[in-house]
Amino acid sequence: MPASMPASPAGPPTPPVALAGLLALEELDLRLIAGPADAELLWVHASEMADPYPYLLGGELLLSAGVLLTDPDTYVARLVEAGAAALGFGVRPVHDTVPPALVAACERHGLPLVEVGPGTPFTAIARAVWGLMAAARDRELRRVARAQQALAAAAARPDPIPAVLHQLAVRLPGRAALLTAGGEELHAAGRPPVPEVRAALARLARVLAPDTRPAPASATDTVGAAHLSAYALGGGQGLALTLATDHREPGDHTVAGIAVVLLSLLAAPHQGADAAARSAALVRLLLGADPADVAPLLDGDGRWTVVHARRGDGGAADPLTAGALGAALGSALVDADPEGDTARVLVPGDGRITPQPGWTLGASAPAAADALEAADTRAARALGRAEATRAPLVVDAPVSGLAALLPPGPAGDRARELLAPLTAPLAETLRCWLSLHGNWDRTAVALSVHRNTVRQRIARCGVLLGADLDDMDVRTELWLALRQE
Repeated sequence: MPASMPASPAGPPTPPVALAGLLALEELDLRLIAGPADAELLWVHASEMADPYPYLLGGELLLSAGVLLTDPDTYVARLVEAGAAALGFGVRPVHDTVPPALVAACERHGLPLVEVGPGTPFTAIARAVWGLMAAARDRELRRVARAQQALAAAAARPDPIPAVLHQLAVRLPGRAALLTAGGEELHAAGRPPVPEVRAALARLARVLAPDTRPAPASATDTVGAAHLSAYALGGGQGLALTLATDHREPGDHTVAGIAVVLLSLLAAPHQGADAAARSAALVRLLLGADPADVAPLLDGDGRWTVVHARRGDGGAADPLTAGALGAALGSALVDADPEGDTARVLVPGDGRITPQPGWTLGASAPAAADALEAADTRAARALGRAEATRAPLVVDAPVSGLAALLPPGPAGDRARELLAPLTAPLAETLRCWLSLHGNWDRTAVALSVHRNTVRQRIARCGVLLGADLDDMDVRTELWLALRQE
């Protein structure tokens, strides 16, 4: 079955190191005495605990001199259960040789056991592993950089989509294809897949279809020895980039991500008005025209979605990267401050906003042109909530359910009366705090303030309102009042 890929892959920011590569360093005096040699190492950890299981992340080369080793079989079983990649056992001064029972246990459980010579400090092994990881990371970065240059050059060719797919099939040896949501192949490059692989790629494309609820941004599968991947193109186009390769390397996902951005830009249908129409709309707004009268010049059906976005790496939302985000979302209406960290995109129509790799997004519900100011505020709130909850996308939902049944006139009057003692910052803090179920830390993240500031503001709200904010009835009434804004 296809599996969706996590937004933020778990593991260290460096490629794994093959145990065989570490064993090949003669100066370390390491010898494999049990288990397979094909393990991959993600970390190095030294521990003399009788049971280090609670402190292991998985993928470690665990180093130990066996100070508290009493039951080798249970000890090894726990290491395997924790996901340790290998065990390095140092001889002397505790043990003159590796205990035979430990060798037998590692062989029985399939855990690689490495004998560490008496003259080799554990720190030297750790330093060697980090050195091998740094070298592997450097090779990976160079490979990704070369692929990025080749893909960018291909995108500038007269036949950009086939050229990008061809370069992708060269850089990630195998098959690269652009498929519709129904599994139809539009463009392809590389060796043709067998029928089973072709059918599996079509299934992955259907998994990413925009009408899927919820639709993942990417998905993976395997058929025999073939590794399959699919990535949804941005802008809700209903297209997917699919890959079929013989193996996966750490940088492949990054290379594919570059291709997805390029193909999203190249394959996107014309969105929005042309530059002349946008200029006319801007002039009319500056001369006092009503936004509702100007909106038809900017495409759409009179409704718009406001999107606020920040880069996941904390970088600036410069015009280049923000423009690529806008293209992926299907809009040329992008506001990017080169010195700021937030980009705003105005997306025409009622199209569904999808998560974008490398970005954290907050989106308003679709709004009419004369309600965009309120939609902008709601998008900013949604972005704060997304960052506080570590979600790639939060969409501010319109008032619904029982709240939608309240008569707007009397409900609005009661809301203004109830919230009158609060200043705007206090009301916004109260709204955010209630939306995050009273979580101080998440509210602080969402508002970009210190948690003590949140506590002080909420305490002040309680005093000004003369209300017990621990009372669920009070919280419910305040939340309904705040939703009337």
